[in-house]
Amino acid sequence: MTFTLYRLLTDIAAWPLRAVLRWRSWRGKEDPARLAERRGLSPLPRPEGRLIWCHAASLGESVALLPLIDRLCSSPRTHVLLTSGTTTSAQIMAQRLPDGATHQFAPWDRRAWVSRFLEHWQPDLAIRMESELWPNTQLLMHERHIPVAVINARLSAGSARGWSRFGAMAKTVFGSIDLVVAQSATFAAAFEHLGARHVKVAPNLKLSANALPVDREALTALQGSIGARPVWLAASTHDGEEQIAMDVHRSVSKDVPELLTIIVPRHPDRGGDIRQLAAGSGLPVSLRSTNDSIDAETDIYVADTLGELGLFYTVSRVVFMGKSLTATGGQNPVEAAHFECAILFGIHMENFEDIAETMLAAGMAEQVDSQETLEDAVRSLLITDLRSDVMCASASSMIKNVPDGLDQTYGALLTLMDGSDGNGR
Repeated sequence: MTFTLYRLLTDIAAWPLRAVLRWRSWRGKEDPARLAERRGLSPLPRPEGRLIWCHAASLGESVALLPLIDRLCSSPRTHVLLTSGTTTSAQIMAQRLPDGATHQFAPWDRRAWVSRFLEHWQPDLAIRMESELWPNTQLLMHERHIPVAVINARLSAGSARGWSRFGAMAKTVFGSIDLVVAQSATFAAAFEHLGARHVKVAPNLKLSANALPVDREALTALQGSIGARPVWLAASTHDGEEQIAMDVHRSVSKDVPELLTIIVPRHPDRGGDIRQLAAGSGLPVSLRSTNDSIDAETDIYVADTLGELGLFYTVSRVVFMGKSLTATGGQNPVEAAHFECAILFGIHMENFEDIAETMLAAGMAEQVDSQETLEDAVRSLLITDLRSDVMCASASSMIKNVPDGLDQTYGALLTLMDGSDGNGR
């Protein structure tokens, strides 16, 4: 596809895209009160001074950006606009963004909508997280002389092949990027192959992310409910992984009396369905969103709330990272490492491949490829204290000794920041 054809198709697709937005809103994937933001409209005024537009696809990338946003906001007369594409990220960022930062939903990649967004916000610098590149958005920023940096940059093999099929458009898009800070030399080479000119390498920002917050009052209450029961956690699960977690519970509880399994679905609105699944399997289940208590009979605790994952890492000895057995991509295992957990994940860790390989090589985590191997690992780690102690300590040491990707990324961005004038160029 040529860039001209892409622009034409997106230009004439206004009403179909509006229909898709309404359908996504009906499905709970868009905030109905904020659909206008997807079309580049905002009720908020642009703040005075320099405005830096940061964009992340979803919650994980937004969380990883928070330390950098903190640092950017500490600069005089600097405001950060963070955009993302999921309702979950919007809700969490509303709680965690520092003073001087604002969240909006990103406009969809249609020229009229992106132009409206840029005209209103007039960013002095745009920072894109990982691989969030859209042709119209990128070229419109280039036309307006807005410097663009792609940080923590990564391209899966599939994405790189996809872009390569559109050679001319890829070179136009990637060649207009002012700075790429890649997670690894491999990813740096992929960006250069597609036409990026100014490419550097820095450690993965997700290794530098802060530990997830924990509400101390809620923690005290949860620990009181659990008592001395052994606990394991299936974190950020996707469809199919909850049933696996329940089957693991049924098997492991024969050898680990009073076992409590906590399930935190990646999408909290699935909590009711997961409760029905557990009840249908004959397992006593409690649901956090309805304030169900944990008593001696509770086998499965479904934590279907937002912003509390750090709480459940804190009370869990063993953690399985979801989206890695029945779905692809994986979830960030560094989150669990902050809480000195013994970490397990499946074979689909494409989005965290370098981190997963490092953790496996150092004995900080263990990879499983089926329900059966997950059962064996959970059972062994809950029964054998020494083995889980070693894994917990190793994962914790990685956090304490991680290379500072934040400093290196911020240092690379300074050249672009020094070139912005704070007048919405």
